[in-house]
Amino acid sequence: MKQKYDLGFISDENIYTHVAETVELYSTGLDLKSFNKNIVDPIKLTFDSKIYGKTIKEIITAECVRQMDKSNNNHIGYFHQNLFKYAGNGWEVPNEGFDVINNDKHLFIEMKNKHNTMNSASSQKTYMKMQDKILHDGQATCMLVEVIAKKSQNEVWNIKLDKEQYSNDRIRRVSIDKFYDIVFEGYSQTFCKLCKKLPDILDDVVKEKSKTMSTVFDELNNFSPDIFKSLYLLAFKTYDGFDQF
Repeated sequence: MKQKYDLGFISDENIYTHVAETVELYSTGLDLKSFNKNIVDPIKLTFDSKIYGKTIKEIITAECVRQMDKSNNNHIGYFHQNLFKYAGNGWEVPNEGFDVINNDKHLFIEMKNKHNTMNSASSQKTYMKMQDKILHDGQATCMLVEVIAKKSQNEVWNIKLDKEQYSNDRIRRVSIDKFYDIVFEGYSQTFCKLCKKLPDILDDVVKEKSKTMSTVFDELNNFSPDIFKSLYLLAFKTYDGFDQF
């Protein structure tokens, strides 16, 4: 840790540790086996190269980033959820069940990164889970907390189940800024303050972490120094004629 962040609602040490743990999970490089796990389509990448005016190497680099981004989205979910391990005052991140809970306050939270990541079936399943919770705990309030919501909100979650509209004041839809206000009671604009300081914290963390580099191009050279040829041999090396491609 190189500087003071002075967030107030979380210590410098804890926010640095939490960001560092997330960075540790983050994918920064791929090997060829991982790159081709689902068999990369060389014809699609050839179209991309010619249509977008990029070299095949640039297109492969972009494909590496796209693949890593899929797993990294999950790690951002880890960042948002597990920050509340440091909140104190009864807040917990359990291993199963709800994503975040506070048994003392009877608050039970499901977290989503974006408001549009749940389809209808997933939304209904989550809502019914919350219905069951408030049925068995007369003091419980359940919240669907969205990091990227349509707006700043803390309102009743209205949903259609089996063609009927349902709502309950104890089942709510809450944006992450309003949830921070609930968790870090007594502090103001806590989520905004974290966002402002996050680049500085990441700079400090990344300086002390070694990056894993992709070895995709080095391993493709084992097929042929011609990257374009290597890409096709990766997918089609057992196909007729490709022994002389």
